[in-house]
Amino acid sequence: MVYLDFAATAPMLPEVLDAMHEAEGRFFANASALHTPGHLALNEIEHAREVLAELIGAKPTEIIFTSGASESNNTVIRTFSGCQIDTSPLEHHSIIETAAKVAGDKLPKLYSYMLANNETGDILDLGEIVAAAQKIPAPEKSELFESVSNWGKPLVTDRRGGYVHSDLTQALGKIPVNVHELGIDYATFSAHKIGGPIGVGALYVKEGVPFTPLIVGGNQEGKRRGGTYNTVGIVGFLAALLKLRDEKSWELYDTRVRELRDRLAERILKEIPGSSLNTDLTPGKSLPNILNASFQAAEGESIQLYLDAEGVVVSTGSACAAGDIKPSHVLMAKTGDAEVAHSSIRFSFGLDSTASDIEKVMEVLPGIIERLQKISTIKMEEK
Repeated sequence: MVYLDFAATAPMLPEVLDAMHEAEGRFFANASALHTPGHLALNEIEHAREVLAELIGAKPTEIIFTSGASESNNTVIRTFSGCQIDTSPLEHHSIIETAAKVAGDKLPKLYSYMLANNETGDILDLGEIVAAAQKIPAPEKSELFESVSNWGKPLVTDRRGGYVHSDLTQALGKIPVNVHELGIDYATFSAHKIGGPIGVGALYVKEGVPFTPLIVGGNQEGKRRGGTYNTVGIVGFLAALLKLRDEKSWELYDTRVRELRDRLAERILKEIPGSSLNTDLTPGKSLPNILNASFQAAEGESIQLYLDAEGVVVSTGSACAAGDIKPSHVLMAKTGDAEVAHSSIRFSFGLDSTASDIEKVMEVLPGIIERLQKISTIKMEEK
């Protein structure tokens, strides 16, 4: 099998599987308990918190473990319920749909923009977003400023009119990420995008900014997220983070993986009539591991199924939207062309991807596209 759907879920690393298997026997106790087995479990959780904080330029106390990116996104957006929320049509559904439900017209204002897009890999310069947030004067009164802050102090200390959240789920491990240098107040992460387990994520909350827990009912995470700790899952997240840190995976992505991605893009454009790219290959403009391509007069879901039958695993866009027959909301916002959106395929690479994967794709993809174009009712454009 050629697996090129790492942006949806990266296969669990062997180190992660080993760490989680060991944790099931060693760190079985409730990490909130006062006895020794509980302390041992909590020590592993705090180690994971420290490693993630080190990787992203944060303090360990600014890291909250969650069930994944969607929970982290919901937590931030719902903190600003009733407030102005500015986002883009390129965001993940957990941002767009939640903001639509809870946004209002009060200040402070939240800006939520992902650093790297999950479908096209496009990288956004957050500088203008951060600057816009900093220009908004703080309101004289706000319920958010009177809420308990994320580290237990009685009042929010960083009173401003605008705050910035960024979903860094796709960026972590693929490009250097530093929340301090980005100037953001909140950031979202997910373990299964870097070879960790599904069902574990994290949320960065800058010290002193407004915060309201999404899940209440316990003292876990400094009263910021109730519920029994998912110790085994967090240990798996830790193992993935350690490998990411020790191997400096972003450097490998910028060289080896980028070369594979660009090679596939070049061959698609050269060998397949009616093909085009939705990803900007210019260094710094997109993640080095994502390639989104469209094929005239060939429906994306059909391409995906034919490739799957040949042992090549890809995606038609966001895996969270699987089963939705609507065209990709990201590509519709970017191109405004339903045909382009419907005919798109996302190839996403990992550190285990090889040149032979490219060869396998190009053995079968041109024939699949030609077959679909021949039976399509859409007329090919002449170029």
